[in-house]
Amino acid sequence: MKHQPFEEWLLNDTPLSHAQKRELDLHVRSCAYCSALLETEKVLHSVRMAVPAEGFTVRFQARLAERRLAERRRRLWGSVLFLLGGALFLLWLLAPSLFAVLASPQAWVASLVKWGIFLVTTLQAATQAAVVVLRVIADLMPPFAWLILLSAFAGMSLIWSISIWRFTRVPQGV
Repeated sequence: MKHQPFEEWLLNDTPLSHAQKRELDLHVRSCAYCSALLETEKVLHSVRMAVPAEGFTVRFQARLAERRLAERRRRLWGSVLFLLGGALFLLWLLAPSLFAVLASPQAWVASLVKWGIFLVTTLQAATQAAVVVLRVIADLMPPFAWLILLSAFAGMSLIWSISIWRFTRVPQGV
């Protein structure tokens, strides 16, 4: 037996035409499920709304303010601990270089120049390798594949942006 239009008529509280009311009444007489649904709806509409206890809104707003304050504190302490842990980890990684730097200014200048040369040569090598790889890939891939790759990159960027937005936004209200 089909219940779909009758369920919608019973649950949506939409005004029905006389023909629809007659059809619904005939169906409810013959269908136990829809009859039970009609009785449940009548019982739910007859129940009086409970009045909240005295001072409910004040207590609720106070509890909400406490939770928001606790959430802010938790985020602040989490950020502080994250930054402190990161700083300590960075200090641990840089400790050998830091001791060499503090030992003598000559070693500091030499290590700074050595690091700068390393950075420049690494960037040059990486750009040259990237240019070669891109030239080879450009010749191997047809334009349609580039469109698919670009679309996939755009979609992943969109998903990444939305996820960052969802994780960083502060919920408002209840």
